[in-house]
Amino acid sequence: MKQVDIKSIDRDEDIFMSAKVIRDAFRSVAELFDLTIDNAPSNAAFISEDKLYAMKESGITLFGAFEGEKQVGFVSVEKANDTVFYLEKLAVLPEHRHKGFGKILMDHVFDYVRAQGGKRISIGIINENTVLKNWYEAYGFGEVCVKTYEHLPFTVCIMEKDVYD
Repeated sequence: MKQVDIKSIDRDEDIFMSAKVIRDAFRSVAELFDLTIDNAPSNAAFISEDKLYAMKESGITLFGAFEGEKQVGFVSVEKANDTVFYLEKLAVLPEHRHKGFGKILMDHVFDYVRAQGGKRISIGIINENTVLKNWYEAYGFGEVCVKTYEHLPFTVCIMEKDVYD
């Protein structure tokens, strides 16, 4: 693996590329769980540049993982309150998975949250995605609850991890 740099996503061209990385990374999950823009319009597989701009403008922090000049991953972090931060849209392009990029992004988020004075990171994932759930558990996240939402064709697993574990 080449040098990996984690950069803040600020410029228009970075927003454009990040939206593409997210869509490409989440497409395989959407296909696996038969998600469409009609039955799961808020799924990251269908994210637009406008949505990323709106996230940034609302105070959500955006990061990209770059191998050389190529963006291979993305993650966003939202402050929920003084102690809890939400990790959202962790994405690694399919051809770059299983090379440690996800862990590098996660480690960066944990460092960032600690620097912001946060104590805990919370995520929401498709509960039926056992591969992803197992990956987060291996990183140290624990299941808090499973929720059903009428507008979603899957259940959501909320997982959390203290940043000092």
